[in-house]
This record gives sequence, C-alpha cells and structure tokens, in this order.
Amino acid sequence: MLRIITSAARESLKPLGLAQRGRSRLWIDDHGWWLGVVEFTPSRIAGSGLHVGAMWLWHDADHLAFHVEAVRVGSELFRTEDQFTRLALELSRQAAANVTALRERFPALPDVARYLTSRPVRRGSLWDSFDAGIAAALVGDPDTARDHFERVLREDALAPWMVEAQEKTRELHAIAADRDAVTAWVTRAVGSCRSKLGLDPVPFAVS
Repeated sequence: MLRIITSAARESLKPLGLAQRGRSRLWIDDHGWWLGVVEFTPSRIAGSGLHVGAMWLWHDADHLAFHVEAVRVGSELFRTEDQFTRLALELSRQAAANVTALRERFPALPDVARYLTSRPVRRGSLWDSFDAGIAAALVGDPDTARDHFERVLREDALAPWMVEAQEKTRELHAIAADRDAVTAWVTRAVGSCRSKLGLDPVPFAVS
C-alpha cells in the first residue's frame, strides 16, 4: 500500500515542491516558519485517508502537527490494487489542491495574522489564542496580541503542557509591544523546531 500511496503522491505533490518524510506517509511543504503538512492517514486495517493542514513552527515541537486544518478525509479500505490505486490518486489530487489553497490563504505573515485573529475563538482551544497572539505581536499589533495572550492565561492549567504553554505566554505578553523582541523569540523557537524536525536552518523574515 505504501508503494501505491508514494507513487500517487509523487505524481501530485512532488511537482509542487513537497518533500516526503523518509519512507513515511507524510509530506511537507516548507515555508521556513510554517509547514504545510500532508498525511495519508494510516488506519488500523489496510487503507488510507487524508489529513492536510498548516503547522506553525513557533510551537517548537519535535513532531509534526496540524494547527490549522485544511481537509480531513476518513480512511477507505484496501480491497483490490486497482481500487486502491484509484483511491490513492484521488487523495493525492485532493492533497495537492489543499496545499495550493493553504499557500493562497497564507502567502505572508500579515495574512496569517488576519486569519488567526479574526477566526471565532473555540472554547478551550488554548493554542488558537496562543497562535493569534504571536502573529499579532509579529505584525506590530500589541493590543490584539495581549488580548489573545490573556485568554491563554485565563485557562485552568490542568496538565503540564498547559503550564508550559502559559509560561511561554507570560514571557510573550511581557514583550508584546517590542516587535524586535517578539521576532527574536520566534526566530529562536522556529530554529529550535526545525532542528528537532531534522529540517535545514533558514532565516526567519517578518513579511
């Protein structure tokens, strides 16, 4: 199955410049400080689905994540090689279309900031406010940044990861009005994240 999926993905995704992660079902669209992530999702039984989204590298994570979802398609079972080949080709075409849509939605940082700060706040979604705050601070809107950071700090820290997120948020809240300081913070986080993910270092430019 992986052979069929990889062949289909190469046909649709490689021409767009995406790179396969080793021999996995994961492909990435590298924009320096954010990634488009494509996963031909494995199921517990033979088959495949699709998950496409964007990952903000200021999270400084050691694994790929979907911080903005573009599409999620449930897994379909493998029945025959011909049937699964058609499925893989269709999923890879959907993946390519959604990667292109993400590129068009997020051509530059101001577009990301507008999207993140204008979308409805989901109850209990700490990361939505965290991301919106960072993006707002990076484009020089400290009032909006602080508003989103304060939403993060109002959450009950019920798990260690939430405590860590709030520690980062307090640091960012304190420097929200200093765009250079926020940019330096994000530059360090992005560089660290790229290193953890095995990606080459690239300069971070606010644009």
